[in-house]
Amino acid sequence: MTYTLFLVLIMIVAFLLILIIMVQNPKGGGLSSSFGGGGTQALGGVQNTTNFLDKSTWTLSIILLALILLSNFVAPKVNVIDTSSEIENTIENREVQDVPELPAATTTLKDSAQ
Repeated sequence: MTYTLFLVLIMIVAFLLILIIMVQNPKGGGLSSSFGGGGTQALGGVQNTTNFLDKSTWTLSIILLALILLSNFVAPKVNVIDTSSEIENTIENREVQDVPELPAATTTLKDSAQ
């Protein structure tokens, strides 16, 4: 449930971020130049529109990053794989067997020379 909520919020913020970026013009035009000469004073001026778009872009991108990182913690854990190898499992589950002692091998210099 919470993971679905995070996904919906991520989609909404991403859509808003796309809209804000598309409205901006990299050459200084964009939304601020489309209002015309006299109408910009009623909306707070060209500089205020540019500052609003810039601040909203940064704010939405920080919110998007935070939502993505937080969604990682609430993501459902599916297909949990056992990370221990078969060799580790065999070593941990083996039974200790009593090994009979072998008779001591007595070798002499004479035996090894032949």
